[in-house]
Amino acid sequence: MHTDGLSRRVSQISESSTLAIDSKAKALKASGEDVIGFGAGEPDFPTPDHIVEAAVKAAGDVRFHHYTPAGGLPELREAIADKTARDSGLEVDASQVLVSNGGKHALFNAFLSIVDPGDEVLLPAPYWVSYPELISLAGGRVVELPTTEATGFKLSIEELESARTENTKALVFVSPSNPTGAVYPSDQVEAIGGWAAEHGIWVITDEIYEHLVYGDNKFSSLPVVAPEAAGRCIVINGVAKTYAMTGWRVGWMIGPAEVIKGAMRLQSHATSNVSNIAQAATLAAVSGDLAAVAMMREAFDRRRLTMHRMLNDIDGVVCHEPEGAFYAFPSFKDVLGRTIAGTRVDDASTLGEVILDQAKVAIVPGEGFGAPGYARLSYALGDDDLAEGVRRIGELLTR
Repeated sequence: MHTDGLSRRVSQISESSTLAIDSKAKALKASGEDVIGFGAGEPDFPTPDHIVEAAVKAAGDVRFHHYTPAGGLPELREAIADKTARDSGLEVDASQVLVSNGGKHALFNAFLSIVDPGDEVLLPAPYWVSYPELISLAGGRVVELPTTEATGFKLSIEELESARTENTKALVFVSPSNPTGAVYPSDQVEAIGGWAAEHGIWVITDEIYEHLVYGDNKFSSLPVVAPEAAGRCIVINGVAKTYAMTGWRVGWMIGPAEVIKGAMRLQSHATSNVSNIAQAATLAAVSGDLAAVAMMREAFDRRRLTMHRMLNDIDGVVCHEPEGAFYAFPSFKDVLGRTIAGTRVDDASTLGEVILDQAKVAIVPGEGFGAPGYARLSYALGDDDLAEGVRRIGELLTR
């Protein structure tokens, strides 16, 4: 609905459900409630000391008290190119890197740079809540492609092909996935990249969780395993998840030089350069080793197995085992239709409200992810809180 005084563009944007739930949980906790929050999409660890120290040092550097190039510090763009070659095997030049205010800003730049009004963008569902809003802001038309736990939340080439039309401009590809934790095997990534290249379709691939994979699962970068797609591929990444730096707001996009030049012009008018202090911290992060993420991954691996087991032990709940990132995405469909604590629960949003009200546990309903009947639970929180939170949910649902 168009609100008087607001543009249609802004009126049609929905609030981020993940941030809304997290804010509500934090407000309840601040008021003295014993709330356990599964909503946050961020590691529960502090930023490593050497990264913080680099920022402190940078704050005293007069060079960083002034504007720097809109596309990022030259030394950081070089370091990101080196890091990308090291971590995923993708060889790029620094001119193909644009440093932005977090991965979300990089995605915003990417969609605005390649999507015209009326272009169709294929979006596998469940999806991260911001993707459809960013596509719509660029004037694109979202084409949702539903997946379920039956296929491990993965799409087939046949499903992609059935959705393709003459207006298909791009595909959003995410592995490891937020919210499902799905990780595509290398041969499927290669096949999807080959399909996109064959039909001249752009791929925007979000690799923010590249280092958070578990068990026998392996991360595969689409433009590496399908090099024929690289000329129409934009890679999104950042330091938020790998180095516990969500609040520092540094991400980047990597793509063909001409696309990066265009996105840089856009960013020069929108924000100019990213905070120099945060860029200096990011330089220390990407130039260093991956010891911090190895420690976090070990903790997340332990927690995902605990959460997966405990959720599946609750009558009416079905949870596919997460393969990457730090989220479980259980189905509560067999719980819907019940009356819980005096409230009839017909959707995951109502269920989330009842769980927060009665059990003091915050989960994110699946409606915001394009998956009614599901919910996202982050396991980026302490082991004791995690176990207690899932126990409370189970107790409430089995009364």
